[in-house]
Amino acid sequence: MAKSLRSAGIVGLGSYLPSTRITNADLEKMVETTDEWIMKRTGIKERRRASPEEAASDLGTKAALKALENAGVTPAEVDLIIAATITPDSLLPATACIIQDNIKAEKAAAFDLMAACSGFLYALATANNYVATGMYDTVLVVATEVLTRATNWQDRGTCILFGDGAGAAVVKAVEEGKGFLSFDLGAIGAGGDLLKIPAGGSRKPATHETVDKNEHYIQMSGNEVYKFAVKIMGDASLKALEKAGLDRKDVDFLVPHQANTRIIDAALKRLELPPEKVYLNLSNYGNMSGASIPVALDETVKKGLIKTDDVVILVGFGGGLTWGACVMRWVM
Repeated sequence: MAKSLRSAGIVGLGSYLPSTRITNADLEKMVETTDEWIMKRTGIKERRRASPEEAASDLGTKAALKALENAGVTPAEVDLIIAATITPDSLLPATACIIQDNIKAEKAAAFDLMAACSGFLYALATANNYVATGMYDTVLVVATEVLTRATNWQDRGTCILFGDGAGAAVVKAVEEGKGFLSFDLGAIGAGGDLLKIPAGGSRKPATHETVDKNEHYIQMSGNEVYKFAVKIMGDASLKALEKAGLDRKDVDFLVPHQANTRIIDAALKRLELPPEKVYLNLSNYGNMSGASIPVALDETVKKGLIKTDDVVILVGFGGGLTWGACVMRWVM
């Protein structure tokens, strides 16, 4: 007889942001740009930068401990840690393993997941499956990025965008019909060259030449990524709603990947949502890749903008090219 699946959802949230701020005025001294130019094209005023002593695991550890405290869960209860990151401490060991040691979650399995800015959504979907099947009871999802270490500060097309931060969520079984209702994940590998870090892997190991050519930094075809994002944010959200058996009118709140205000405005239009039903912190933090959604979600909940039983959509896109959307009935 087939075992029935459990409903799973987020029962705790936490986030961490480095204290150092890089403002648009700071960038004006580094590259040919202006505050007006940046604001018009992105909506970003400033972004955070990790200290020289901080790596992805350090940011992630602080967010993870806050999420566990918020959920009333001890590190000893954690069965699995999934770290979503494209800026790991190192290729080996996994950043999730370092976080496991830092928080002393000694019984937890741990691995990293790489889906760029969609990473948190991919990790949530993975956590949902582990909990739903009963393989694990408590999964800690951590999205942590130190993107300023992968940023070319002479490239005005990308250096204006990215910031550092971490967000974490505790996923456990919840009352049937609540928590995660649906996911829509996807990828277009043919678009991988549109947003990439060319060197540092097995295709192009680090050499003097790759360093001299700045191939260890993010490279992006901005216009093409923008066109992809404008379409996919709405498409993925609508598809996830359909999978959940819901309609646009059922949505209480949208928490999108914080990449560009124009992209988010396009998603709102497709979903027919008023501005008050979306949370934006892009102006303060820039694009934190996979960390942007959990940080925004944590702030949204803390401000009381999302309430128990609200229907919430999380949606994002990223390098790969990847995308993800999640529909939840909020349980906290």
